Amino acid sequence: MTTARFLACLAASVLVAATPLAAEEFSLSEVTEAWLMGPHGDYRSPSFTHWNEDGEVPPACAACHSETGMLDWLGADGSAPLTVEHPGTINTVIGCASCHVSEAEALDAVPFPSGVTLTGLGTSATCTMCHQGRASTDRVLSATEGMDLDTVVPDLGFINVHYGVAAAVMHGAEVRGGFQYPGLAYAGRFTHVPSANTCVACHEPHTTEVETEGCIACHQGVNDITAIRTRHADFDGDGVTSGGIRDEIAGLHAILGEAIQAYAREVVDAPIGYAPGGFPYFFNDTDGDGTISPEEAAFPNRYASWTPRLLMAAYNYQVVAKDGGAWVHNPSYALQLLHDSIVSLGERVDVGQGLTRP
Repeated sequence: MTTARFLACLAASVLVAATPLAAEEFSLSEVTEAWLMGPHGDYRSPSFTHWNEDGEVPPACAACHSETGMLDWLGADGSAPLTVEHPGTINTVIGCASCHVSEAEALDAVPFPSGVTLTGLGTSATCTMCHQGRASTDRVLSATEGMDLDTVVPDLGFINVHYGVAAAVMHGAEVRGGFQYPGLAYAGRFTHVPSANTCVACHEPHTTEVETEGCIACHQGVNDITAIRTRHADFDGDGVTSGGIRDEIAGLHAILGEAIQAYAREVVDAPIGYAPGGFPYFFNDTDGDGTISPEEAAFPNRYASWTPRLLMAAYNYQVVAKDGGAWVHNPSYALQLLHDSIVSLGERVDVGQGLTRP
């Protein structure tokens, strides 16, 4: 840790004690160790090393991928807030100063890619500014406006919601982070119990690990939080309702993946596959085996036979894929996005038996 960052941690230590999950008594070394163990302090993470060869983090990425960029966005460097004026500095993670400067402490409203600005965010505001994704219903509709749903558009490319989109999923229809099919109603912000209704109420603020004891205390009868569910319908149509709601989301996600492949194969005549670790994620399935090999997961082989209908469904597939905690953040919204995408594709290909929409 640099001397500057150490001093920033030291100066911020009194503020750390005010966070809901911080212990009343703590040592600076313990806080620093916890932060270094978490994703925001991981100097080796691609989130902070991706631009090293370029020598700077582009302004469009800097707010969430460098400390200097985040301070710029907050206006803590004397610049205008809510915008990044300069490239970010490489090899800087999200450090103490990022969240403990006065501008971050005062932050209460954050704009989303849809144009909606949420207010009253309190301690969740700094988390929300980076975990909101970079696309929305509005962008997908704008990209496909006036096009026939099932005609391949050569200039149409995959729209990636980005990564770690917990805030977009949690606020649901309020911010339109998923693709919401016109004419259908979607769940708004998922409101949990008061003691678990903010980011830091569930996540330790430095390691970001989830505090699960409170979950088990309220949801009695389960030993694993992944077994929790408060909706008991069979949403994925597999006849099993004994597992947690996470299982239902995973089941629908798998069905959507199969429907995407069936549509691409039968309607577009261009097989598609998904590679979770390879940008831009959807590639030509050149051998038609239903999977994407490392050789196929190369940028020149990116999928380029998009129809508006296929793009809409693929966008929602990615939204749920990039929020592994959707089953906690907003299970109804995730289920609705998946369900409606499957139904849309089902207008052209066989997607199996009818499914229940939450």
